[in-house]
Amino acid sequence: MMILMINIKSLFMLAVVTIIAVSCARLFSKSNSKPLAIESWANMGVDEFQAFIADPAVQLLDVRTQEEFDEGHIAGATLVDVNDSSFVEKAMAVLDPQREVAVYCRSGRRSARAANLLVAKGLKVTNLDGGVMAWQDAGKVLVK
Repeated sequence: MMILMINIKSLFMLAVVTIIAVSCARLFSKSNSKPLAIESWANMGVDEFQAFIADPAVQLLDVRTQEEFDEGHIAGATLVDVNDSSFVEKAMAVLDPQREVAVYCRSGRRSARAANLLVAKGLKVTNLDGGVMAWQDAGKVLVK
C-alpha cells in the first residue's frame, strides 16, 4: 500500500511539472514571436531618411490626417491616414509590395503603428524617427 501511495504522489508531481513546463514553453514562444514582427522595420534620422527617399524605388507614405497633409508634407508623399479603419486596405491598394516603403507622421508614433501594420502584410518599411517635427527642426522643406 505504501509503494502504491508513493507512485501516485510521483505521478501527480510529474503531471504538475509537465503542465508547468508546457505552459512556460507556450508563453515563451508567444512572447518571443510577437516582438520579432514589431521590430522588423527600421527607424532613420532625418538626413538618412532624406537620402533614402531620394531613391525613386522607395514609396513615401504620409500617415497623418488630410488636414495635416494639406498644411505641409514631404514632396512626393502619398497620404493614407493610419487612423482610418480601412488603413491597411487603402495602403495596400496604393503601395507596391515589392518596393520599400518610407512612412512618416507628425512625431513618429502613428507612423510606427503604420509600420507595424504594413510589416504584418509583408512590406519592408522604414520610419522617419521624430516625424515631420524632426524634419522641420532639421530645416527640411515641406510642400503644400
